[in-house]
Amino acid sequence: MSSSETTRSSTFLAPDRWETPEFVLRSFRPGDGARLAAALNSSYDHLHRFMLWAIPNEDPDEVEQRVRRFHARYLLHEDFIIGILSPDESEVLGGTGFHLREGPLEQKRCEAGMWIRADLAGSGLGKRVLAALLDWAWTEWHWERISWHCSTQNVASARVAESAGLTREGTLRAALTVRGEEPHDLHVYSILRKERI
Repeated sequence: MSSSETTRSSTFLAPDRWETPEFVLRSFRPGDGARLAAALNSSYDHLHRFMLWAIPNEDPDEVEQRVRRFHARYLLHEDFIIGILSPDESEVLGGTGFHLREGPLEQKRCEAGMWIRADLAGSGLGKRVLAALLDWAWTEWHWERISWHCSTQNVASARVAESAGLTREGTLRAALTVRGEEPHDLHVYSILRKERI
């Protein structure tokens, strides 16, 4: 890495928000806990099979502590957990993010993930959010590669990835732990900056 590249990566400041007429993508912040808890509690039955972090009856105060940790990690460039909020930011519609699971930030690779609130599932919101997330990624972030992983049984997640132009790179056998089931096979998708439309 050249000295100029090192300087650019060390002075990178993560963008904080991306707005569309339908939703806002931004870092979770102090004060978001109750809204996030409401979205999670209304969506537990929808989420818990594929999202091992989902638990029933989330306590708003505990979720508030969690969003503060999310925000701190965002500012420290350790992980970029992003809320999907209504345009007035009064409701949490879901969550997404750029996760540093493929190396440190300087390598410009991340894994994107997403969940959508249960009452909005099947509405096409996930496809629109991923399209916006990629617009943001190529415009204001420095990612060169973004991956997307999902159970082979999570058909909706695979459709979202394919709708955004991600390429299925392969399938990892028995690679995903799923609540109460034998491990699932895992689809791996990706998109590169040079493939942007």
